[in-house]
Amino acid sequence: MNATWSTLDTPIGPFTAIVDEDGAVIASGWTASLDELVPQIHPTLRPTELTEGDLGAVGDAIVRYHDGDVSAVDDVPVKQRSGEFLEHAWDVLRKIPAGAPVTYTEYAAKSGRPAAVRAAASACARNAAALFVPCHRVLRTDGTLGGFRWGLEAKRWLLNHESPR
Repeated sequence: MNATWSTLDTPIGPFTAIVDEDGAVIASGWTASLDELVPQIHPTLRPTELTEGDLGAVGDAIVRYHDGDVSAVDDVPVKQRSGEFLEHAWDVLRKIPAGAPVTYTEYAAKSGRPAAVRAAASACARNAAALFVPCHRVLRTDGTLGGFRWGLEAKRWLLNHESPR
């Protein structure tokens, strides 16, 4: 399988996305390094050939999001594979609106397993499609940021960017 990648400049640093032949994001994050992204892609989705190029609608959505249209990434197709719970939990993340972060406890409940707070946190940690699957919208119960693969400064920027003015 072939995939296209590109790195775009954003206010919080370089953002790279890898998009499959169908136009779906298979990995993304605030890095310029493919070596940080490719290992996150499930083996059954991992491309055999990566070509740098124009991401089309995905690239447009990345630019529009960072320029202030926080809903620009909502309908971008994403492909991730794992077990049933993680795939469902990633779908649930996509339904958390910008500007309305939830706690890990609330996220576990929304995912249908209110006692599975650690599993919900694991879904965030194992998310390969940052921004498009907005794991940055999940906070600790005490309101602190918790973790974020791309750094707490990036998470803080994203939450501030999405907060109602």
